Amino acid sequence: MPRIRVPLNNFAFGEINPSLTSRVDSPVYNQAAESVKNFFIRAEGGVIKRPATKRIHNFGHTFDSALTQQIRIEPFVFSDDEKYIVAFSSGQLDIFRIVASTNAVSHIQTITVDVDSASLPITNTNINQLTFAQRGDFMFIAHTSFLCRLLVRTGLTTFEVRLFSFDTDIAGERVFQPYYNFQSSSTSLSSSATSGTGVTLTTSADYFTSNHVGVRLQIGETEATITAVTDAKNVTADIHGTLKTQLDVDALQTKDGSNKVEVTHALHGLAVGASVTIAEAGGVGGIGAGNINGARTINRIIDDNRYEITAGSSATSEAIGGGSPTVESSAATTEWFEQSYSPLRGFPAAVTFHEDRLWFGGTPSQPDGLWGSVTGEYFNFDLGDAEDNDALDLDANIGATNQIRHLVSNRDLQVFASQSEFFLPSFTDKPVTPANAKISAQTPFGSGFVRPQSLDGATMFVQGTGTAVREYIFSDAEGAYTGNMISLLSSHLINAPIQLATIKGSLDRPGAYGFFLMNNGEIGVFYSIRSEKRAGWMRWETTGSFHSICSVDEDLYCVSARDDGSGTTKLFLERFQTDMAMDFGDDFTGTAGVFTVSSHFADGAVVDVTDGTEYLGQFTVASGQLDVSAVKPSTSVQAGYKFVPELRTLPIDAQVQGGFLTARPRRISLVDLDLNETLSVSVNGTDMIIRNVNFAVGGSVSKITGKKEFRPLGYSKDPRVTISQSAPLPLQINGLIAEVAF
Repeated sequence: MPRIRVPLNNFAFGEINPSLTSRVDSPVYNQAAESVKNFFIRAEGGVIKRPATKRIHNFGHTFDSALTQQIRIEPFVFSDDEKYIVAFSSGQLDIFRIVASTNAVSHIQTITVDVDSASLPITNTNINQLTFAQRGDFMFIAHTSFLCRLLVRTGLTTFEVRLFSFDTDIAGERVFQPYYNFQSSSTSLSSSATSGTGVTLTTSADYFTSNHVGVRLQIGETEATITAVTDAKNVTADIHGTLKTQLDVDALQTKDGSNKVEVTHALHGLAVGASVTIAEAGGVGGIGAGNINGARTINRIIDDNRYEITAGSSATSEAIGGGSPTVESSAATTEWFEQSYSPLRGFPAAVTFHEDRLWFGGTPSQPDGLWGSVTGEYFNFDLGDAEDNDALDLDANIGATNQIRHLVSNRDLQVFASQSEFFLPSFTDKPVTPANAKISAQTPFGSGFVRPQSLDGATMFVQGTGTAVREYIFSDAEGAYTGNMISLLSSHLINAPIQLATIKGSLDRPGAYGFFLMNNGEIGVFYSIRSEKRAGWMRWETTGSFHSICSVDEDLYCVSARDDGSGTTKLFLERFQTDMAMDFGDDFTGTAGVFTVSSHFADGAVVDVTDGTEYLGQFTVASGQLDVSAVKPSTSVQAGYKFVPELRTLPIDAQVQGGFLTARPRRISLVDLDLNETLSVSVNGTDMIIRNVNFAVGGSVSKITGKKEFRPLGYSKDPRVTISQSAPLPLQINGLIAEVAF
């Protein structure tokens, strides 16, 4: 019977879609597998068993499978030696400190109210939609249902929550926040007075609702706060200052022999017949100041920025001047605005820092709005005179309503919306300014609520459908951003992702990794080394399910939903560690094989136990203790829940004389595994037997490095090699050779 040896020593493409099992013609076929479960793909091409998790904290929450997330963890990194994990849950924040010298994690604080004793607006509904931006001691937390909150580090082990508050002028009359004209362009607003409290404001068309109480309006350059709503056209308000505008220098122009004075008043919004009061004007064109200042009536509208008044005398020359007068008026004007952020209009969905500005994006009422603060002043959004460092107020305006969901600071400011992707270009020789800022539409895919993150030169984002992962990367060839689907070959692993964490080479592994928490409680792991054109997917699962995930520099943390033996599924904080053999594990010390584990496991828990390089088996916790004395009188063990790694090849195929072996009966007569520091492995259900050469009682078992031979049985038209293990011990596969008889 003829035989052929097929080498499989490179699994760079990871686990691929089962629909590709017949693509023996593709170069992907022999560099991928049908299942890569609970493994890491190594840069060299082989695979190594993933790290297990160490139990850190019991949140005390009973798991509710009907909720998308109950707890969400995010990193808070102040410096290399001051790092934290923030756990968000309904109405609560839990803060954990990571001690840099020992890597120990401890719970340091629970916060349920802000500094004003108001409840936190985090709910089970919005927890998976929150966005964050952290710099120094401040973390900004955004969602469309509440005004941005600040988590502020006030000491090494103390935090507090504050309500975001915009800067004001010295007099407290102006709030430097974004405003917008939500009304139609023809709707005007008039006032019963130019200053004071209890002033009546009236619109020319229905506009106000009861929800406008407390909302701030900007009328020209003056602001007013609504205190009561009478009806859809009338409200009572307190005016902060006086309804007047400071005009630019030389805003007046005269004509020889005429008493008509042209006034340059940018975006005045006034109409013919409106009464204005001019003050602080100087004489111009032979007309004295006394004949210009005072109450005047507009007799002609020239355009949006100019109108004409009648002076008290005629000019003796044509001139431009008049100093920098003020114009006071309570007349109807279309130049009025409402604050952009409020319970009525909603709040920004996205927040980030970029080029020393704080950026907000996308409210329910302005879904494609984008706002940047004054440079270096993160609470000041005053547009000013559009100087380079003034704030920015932009709209995507591409003809379709796009709800901005995420902002990412990368080579440019990247904008991810519900229907497409944009960017705000950065420049090599100057920063983004009001004069050069422009939002450019790029790709038409749309983003879901998973926060995009940068990885290996690109920004990964989950498409709004929840069925694809793409990378947003600038293409020099096209001169634009592209959105290539990086999950194309492994689309079956993408199950409505909830959260994304990234690690740029760690956990003792080279390469960059993206960890996608899926809706089914698994983690889809994407691995990339762009310079070598290597990328692939893996799948991680555990006893119970993964519930949240985050990375803190090079460490990976998760919240898991597990039964600790009590019969109730609870939520726990855990850390992936290469020195852990089992999930939900920990080290225990005891005497003569008996260990107290009541702080970790409840009675009835069935746990796996290892002692160094030996697997002692499964044991049941009773009376708060774990008794392994019947197997070995250990004094130090690890206990937890084992997980099963699996590497299953695609059907072993090869091209022989006459064509491929596809669909021909054949058997795998021999499998040679190339192992590295391995203690437990099986091939198609057959375990490797490791003998202790010294045969010393209690002696450790030596790890295997080198080739190991297995001889599977049986014929098949689609023979596969399935590599797994029965004991929770180290496993690394550099490659294999399958000998096929046909």
